[in-house]
Amino acid sequence: MPFRDTRMKDGSRHFVSLPEPRSPYNLREHIERLPGAVVTKFLCDGIVEAWIVFQYAGHEFSVNNQFGDYWFFVKDPACADTTLQEVAAHCAALVA
Repeated sequence: MPFRDTRMKDGSRHFVSLPEPRSPYNLREHIERLPGAVVTKFLCDGIVEAWIVFQYAGHEFSVNNQFGDYWFFVKDPACADTTLQEVAAHCAALVA
């Protein structure tokens, strides 16, 4: 899976977008099943927008729903592609 390297103003990296066919609640529960992942924040208005923040493999990740997709960010843009692949593959299994 090819990754993006879009840098945000806060320095984080938008590394992948996946379709949003499932609710943010489903995605949060799925992320919690990734061995070693810990969801630290979940904000959802129940209608339009959600943010999921989680720790995995020593890195902080966040997910936001935008324009019918889930956008995945990693706080440290130098995070190894193997770690990004683990997160993306796990989440793609739910939403793809």
